[in-house]
Amino acid sequence: MTEATTTTVVDRLLEATQKLLAGKGIRATTMMEVAEEAGVSRAWLYRHFADKQALIGTAIVRLTDAWWNDARAELDAIDSFADQLTVGVRIGRGAYDDPGALLMRLRTSEPEEFAACAGAGVAALVPALAAFWRPYIDRAADRGEIHPAHDRAEASEWVARILISLGTISGDTIDPDDGVAVGRQLRTYLLPALYSAPAADRDTERSAR
Repeated sequence: MTEATTTTVVDRLLEATQKLLAGKGIRATTMMEVAEEAGVSRAWLYRHFADKQALIGTAIVRLTDAWWNDARAELDAIDSFADQLTVGVRIGRGAYDDPGALLMRLRTSEPEEFAACAGAGVAALVPALAAFWRPYIDRAADRGEIHPAHDRAEASEWVARILISLGTISGDTIDPDDGVAVGRQLRTYLLPALYSAPAADRDTERSAR
């Protein structure tokens, strides 16, 4: 088998795995089903992937790379941090409709299985999202949209937590699918907090007066 043919078989196996994960989740997906979906024998499947964890782990890495790259390309075209955050919520909301981002659902619905396949480092959703948002935090701070006294690592994690909440939990005062409403809430609460000096610094300033 040539390298090109091997790549095609691997792609078919990973695409089949992705389809089954989207429809059934990790626990219910079997190696036999993946082979049948990809149209290859189980012998070919095991020639490329020793076990289910190796197969799904590879699929998760592929999905992670595709989703982050797509999201980053869209956000990089936006100049305003507020608009980047608003679009970030929309991207997160659409993650469940995008096969490349079913990762969020797998992480939350089957955390143990996800961790076993992907490894504890990949399974940590908040740190991963915080790391994703850190360059945007840095650029926003450089533009003066975030107060320089904020710890940027902490700010990145806080932003990640806020966006996860907005993207996954419905409430009584905001429709997370309404971009205008999401943007208004971010500009009303999140952005002013980031623009202002941290509370500890404000207390120090008051004491010095």
